[in-house]
Amino acid sequence: MTERLLTVRQAAELLGTTERFPRRLIAERRIVFVKVGRHVRIPEGALEGFISANTVQPITTNRPGFRTVA
Repeated sequence: MTERLLTVRQAAELLGTTERFPRRLIAERRIVFVKVGRHVRIPEGALEGFISANTVQPITTNRPGFRTVA
């Protein structure tokens, strides 16, 4: 296995959140995680996948008088 395993703290830093958020994702089984003894690690790819799956693209429209953001 060559994928980097992140601690909860490292995952929180990458997400720009507190440690509570990744812990909640783990508790709710909303993200893949690995248990190493009593320690919990999040594969870097799982975190990237979570971010990609939850990325919302902006809506663009061509209505007159409505400024589009791209």
